Amino acid sequence: MTETTTAGGVPQTPNTEILRLTDVGKRYGNVHALRGVSLSVRQGEITCVLGDNGAGKSTLIKIIAGLHQHSEGTVQVNGEEVRFGSPRESLERGIATVYQDLALVPLMSIWRNFFLGAELRTGVGPLKRLDVKRMVAIADEELTKMGIAVPDLERPVGALSGGQRQCIAIARAIYFGAKVLILDEPTAALGVKQSGVVLKYVAKARDAGLGVIFITHNPHHAYLVGNHFVILNRGNVSLDMARSQITLDRLTNEMAGGAELEALSHELSAPGQTPEPAAVLAASRETGR
Repeated sequence: MTETTTAGGVPQTPNTEILRLTDVGKRYGNVHALRGVSLSVRQGEITCVLGDNGAGKSTLIKIIAGLHQHSEGTVQVNGEEVRFGSPRESLERGIATVYQDLALVPLMSIWRNFFLGAELRTGVGPLKRLDVKRMVAIADEELTKMGIAVPDLERPVGALSGGQRQCIAIARAIYFGAKVLILDEPTAALGVKQSGVVLKYVAKARDAGLGVIFITHNPHHAYLVGNHFVILNRGNVSLDMARSQITLDRLTNEMAGGAELEALSHELSAPGQTPEPAAVLAASRETGR
């Protein structure tokens, strides 16, 4: 089996666990945002974290990305317990986060955004200047590896579609050595076609050997690419299953509230009327009907 090497120099084989959270909790004063969350991220797999607004997804991202420190439990990277004091410390461990706003500058060119904050320079001392030719060549090569066809890298990022911008952010994270890629609702503001484009490149990141954490509220998108599914509900894990253990219908039902919807359907049904099954209510909730 082929071995790869992590950012910390630890040999890995495919499906090796890179990141583990065990009973992680987070308090903000008297508010318990997360309770006892356990999560495993493996090389070459996509772990989907689902939940409604307020479920605790953002808090979980911030702990892994180094923005906040956990109050309880442990976080391990390659088997070593860590407590990140900043996003840079998380990044140095090979964990890259692509947020919904993407941290891209709309008026800058594609290649400038690709190297934003990590520009390559040539020359010596006060004569140093941006190595534009090299950066353009590298950006073109890395985007091509991901199957992203951009004919003009001088185009401003703002002229691209939302799906294309997501893909550039993913390619950039991979080039700069990410071993774990956290994607924060990458398809939330996209239509069906653009969502499909992004999901294709999420799968490419997995196939490139990264461990991917895919944050979403859409079970259909999660099931298309996911290897493992975790549902958060009010800061707690309500479901933790591998793909082989769960169907899309069940994932949708659990995501939508399952037992809570069943109870609600009985409460709302008129006397003598057969209540709507929870699965129907779940589908209605998902489609907005």
